[in-house]
Amino acid sequence: MSSILQKVAPIGEARDKEILKDGQVHVYRITPQGEVQAHLYFPPDGSAAGTDRPVVVFFHDGFWDSAMPTQFVPHCLHFASRGAVAIAAETRISSKNGTGPVEALEDARELIRWIRRNAQMLGIDPKKIAVGGAGGGAWLALLTSMPKDKEMPSDDGVECRAQAVLLFSALLNTTPKGQGASKFPDGKTAKKLSPSSQVRRKLPPMILFHGKNDRVTPLSEAQKFARRLRWRGNACELVDYDKADHSFFNFNVSHLHFELTVGAADRFLVERGILAQPPIEDEAQG
Repeated sequence: MSSILQKVAPIGEARDKEILKDGQVHVYRITPQGEVQAHLYFPPDGSAAGTDRPVVVFFHDGFWDSAMPTQFVPHCLHFASRGAVAIAAETRISSKNGTGPVEALEDARELIRWIRRNAQMLGIDPKKIAVGGAGGGAWLALLTSMPKDKEMPSDDGVECRAQAVLLFSALLNTTPKGQGASKFPDGKTAKKLSPSSQVRRKLPPMILFHGKNDRVTPLSEAQKFARRLRWRGNACELVDYDKADHSFFNFNVSHLHFELTVGAADRFLVERGILAQPPIEDEAQG
C-alpha cells in the first residue's frame, strides 16, 4: 500500500489543477446552473483496456457548499492502479450554483446512471459499481443506493443503485435532531432524505470509517446506523479510529490513516467480488 504515497503529492490549493489534469474530464450532466463534471482515472498502464472493469465513484465533502474535487484524487489513483475506473465526482454546490443538497443528490444519481449508459465507452461492468464519499458526499453516496426504486425514478429505466458503499466520516442523520437539516428546503425533506430514515432490508454492503473524536458527524450516529443495518440483515462494517477527527482519512491529513482506510476499502471490495485480488507481490509488501 505504501507505494501509493510515493506517487501522490500532498494536496493543496496550488496543486488542485495540476492533480486534476491526471484525470479525464467528462461533462455528465447539463443543468440550469451549468455543466456538471466528473474526473475519471483509468488504470495507468492501460491494463484491462476494453474489458469490463469495475468502477469506484467518490463524492467529496463540503456539505454541498464548497468545491473539493481533489479530496479523493489519491483514492482514485489507488483504485485505478488496481484496475478500476475511479471517479472524483463534482455536483452542484451552493457557493457556485446557489443550490443545496437536493440538487446535489439529483446530480449524484444521474452520474451513476451516466456511467451505466456509457458502460461500453468506459469499458466498465455496470454490475460492479462501488460508490463512496465523505461527510455530505457520503450522504450523496447513500442516497444513490438506499431508497427503493420507485423513490428514484429514471426516464429510461437505468438505475443508480451501487453494488457496494464506502463511507468516510459519513453524515447519517439529517433529521432536525441530527446535522445539516437547515440546508434542506424544509424539515420534512431533511427527514425524508436522512439515511437514518432509509434503513431497510436488502441494501448494498457498506463499510464505514469513522474517527472517535469526530465532532461534525458523531461516531454515535455511525454506531446506531450500523446496528440498525445489521439488525435488518444487511452486511455492514464499522471501523473506528482513536484520536481521529472528521478529516482523519484524508491523504494530506494523515498518511497512516489514508493507508489504513484505503487498504480496508480495497479488501472490502475484493471480498465482494468488485475488485480482483491484488498481485501476490503487493500482498507481500502490504
